[in-house]
Formats: sequence, structure tokens, C-alpha cells
Amino acid sequence: MKDVCLSNRQQDFHYHTGLPHSYTTNAPKKQFKMPKHHSLQPILFLHLFLLGLLGCDSPKSTSDSAQNSSTNTPKQQGLSNSSSATVAESAKPSTNGPKGPAPEGMVWIPGEIFWMGAPKRKGDSEIANDMRDMSDSRPLHQVELEGFWIDETEVTNEQFQKFVDETGYVTIAEIAPKAEDYPGAPPENLVAGSVVFTPPAGAVDLRGSSYQWWAYVPGANWKHPEGPDSTIEGREKHPVVHVGWFDAVEYATWAKKRLPTEAEWELAARGGLDRKGYVWGDEFRPNNKIMANTFQGSFPTKNSLEDGFATTSPVKTFPPNGYGLYDVAGNVWEWANDWYRPEYFETLARNDVTKNPMGPSNSFDPAEPGQAKRVMKGGSFLCTDQYCSRYMPGGRGKGDPVTGTNHLGFRTVKSPE
Repeated sequence: MKDVCLSNRQQDFHYHTGLPHSYTTNAPKKQFKMPKHHSLQPILFLHLFLLGLLGCDSPKSTSDSAQNSSTNTPKQQGLSNSSSATVAESAKPSTNGPKGPAPEGMVWIPGEIFWMGAPKRKGDSEIANDMRDMSDSRPLHQVELEGFWIDETEVTNEQFQKFVDETGYVTIAEIAPKAEDYPGAPPENLVAGSVVFTPPAGAVDLRGSSYQWWAYVPGANWKHPEGPDSTIEGREKHPVVHVGWFDAVEYATWAKKRLPTEAEWELAARGGLDRKGYVWGDEFRPNNKIMANTFQGSFPTKNSLEDGFATTSPVKTFPPNGYGLYDVAGNVWEWANDWYRPEYFETLARNDVTKNPMGPSNSFDPAEPGQAKRVMKGGSFLCTDQYCSRYMPGGRGKGDPVTGTNHLGFRTVKSPE
């Protein structure tokens, strides 16, 4: 996948579809552990590639591997299978929520029927795997959801720190690969780290490999977003990054919450607006006002910093949507619970209205067959209409569940008691 959303090929883990995950506790630390029946490409694949030790050919698309997936899926994270306005002008949250006080930092999203997906726009690419190709976000289709609570902001470094302090949890990016898992890898390469956006020195062809602006950085993790010499000191209110899907699930479980389904996330992000291009209306910059943390300038080499930020921004920096949610466009991508399949919206569109969709039962990405991915939503500080404008509410990203980056975070939801 060639995109600012960062592909699994770049993220380096190969995770087999549909298998359960597990964790292990090594007191006093709790850290992620992949079960033995999983097969992984080395975490160091990108690292070795960047060192010139490995080559990497782009996977070819295969149509015969695509399967129709059922919307009657097993339970996931405690879910049951029930079958140009501006922010000021958008709909307001319903006061008809469940009885009792709101959970701290959460907003009630009333259940309703809404149109989900992204309409075709002028300038959209028709080339498969081009990041301007948003065909996986179409067609528009109607979905009915029950009400739920959702975090008003992305989970912050401050909140994640509390989770780590109480549980001793160690994220995937902090765990050094073991030599027995990667035979033949030089010992000096068996280091913990993560993937960081690294602007190239000169102009690049955006149609080429996005390896041009990503680097595997030893020592990069949620506490050190750009590498070991960086820190989250002073960034307590910034969204936590370098968290894989499994890391996010661990946090959500500790908080007695869960990750949102893609449909829940999109309903909340729309803020009561109907089929608008952006979470605030029809225009990207209404009255020339910057509404979200995205990339300005010439991507990926020169960020003009017109919005004031080269990477993440503190939550609540930019205006909220009509439901009072912040950063549902830009800042960082957010994990959803759903498996990713590009034809999933076509499956849902066969129904007049789909009630409480929970995603397909398995994952398939024709760009990388055999490599399962979870959905990501909302875009990030790297999104730009020059390359990837998936800060639109109907836009979709995809990522390896065991890998995080410095532009990927999450928020959580909670079903009413």
C-alpha cells in the first residue's frame, strides 16, 4: 500500500487472518506476546530494507482471493450482533441519552440511521492502490446504530501513562525482537523501535515507493515519538502514538471500554451532518479557517506549518464537530475494531439498511494478500489533497494490528449499561 496511512509492507509484520491473540504477564511488567501459531515476517524487514540488505517488490493485486464476507460476525470486544454547514450550524448532541451521569471525558452519540461512506469527488483516482483512489469507501449506504458513548478526544499521552503506571504494560514497539524468531538477522539489528515519518531531502515522485519518507527508528515508541532523543515531556495532552491495535485493545480493556466499530466511529465523526465532505461541512477551509491538523506545503518534503504543527497537536486545539468531538479529522489516525476488506461497503449496500455492522469476519487487502489489517479512520497530520485526503469522515485507512507509527493513535467507546 503506497500511502501516508502506512502499509503493512512498510510496517513489517505479517499477521495471519482471523486467529485469536493473547498476552502474557511477566510480573511486574505486562507486555504483548504473539501466540506461537502466528507467523510473522521479521519486524526488522523495513530496517533491513533501509540498510540495503533486502529488496522489496510491490505485491501484485489478486482478484481471485477476494471473498464475500458475512456481516453476521462473531462477537468482538463484547459487541453483540444486532441485526456547506460549519460547526456552529451542525446538529447538536441528543439529550435523550441513557440515565445517569456521562462517563468522564465521553460524549453520548444518539442512535440513528445515517449514510456511511464517501461520495466520488472530482480528482479521485481510478488507479488501484493510488492513495487518491477511495473506491474502498464507496458506495454510500445506510446504516442504523444504537446509541453509545465515545471519548471526546483521542487518548492522550497523559491518559496512556496512567494506564502504564497502573498495569506495567509494555507496548509492542518497546519489545526487542528475539534472535530465535529472526534467524540470520545481525544481532545489532535486533532492537526495539517503530516507524517514523522522515521527510526526504529533495523532491520525490509520489507515485513511487513511500519508503522514501518512512524510516524504522530504533528506540522510537510512545514515550519517544521521534526516537530515543525525543520525549513526551510537554506533550502530555498530545495523542499517544506508536500504539498497535493490540496495544489499543489492552488500554480499552483496562478502561472498561472498547474500540469503536468503523460505523460507530463514522457516525460520531459526522457530528450530525448528512453526507458532507468534511466533519464540519462542505468546504475544507471555510472562510479560510484551518479546521484540523493536516499537512500544508509540498508533501512530503516541505511542511509550511501554516497550522502551527509539524507532527501531533494537543487535543482540543482545533474546533470540535457538531457532537463536541475533537480531532476526528487529522492529527492522528485512529484504530477501529473492524477487519479491513476493500469490498465491504459493497456488501453492506446490498441491504436497504444494515443494523449495527461490526465489520467483515476476516481481512483481505488485494495490495498485500495474506496480510490481515484493521481499519483506521480520520487521517493524520500527514494527510494532504496532494496525496491522501482521508481526513474525510467516509475515508478509510488500513494497518497491521501489531504495528504503530508516529501518526497513529486511537479513542475508545462504551455501550450504555
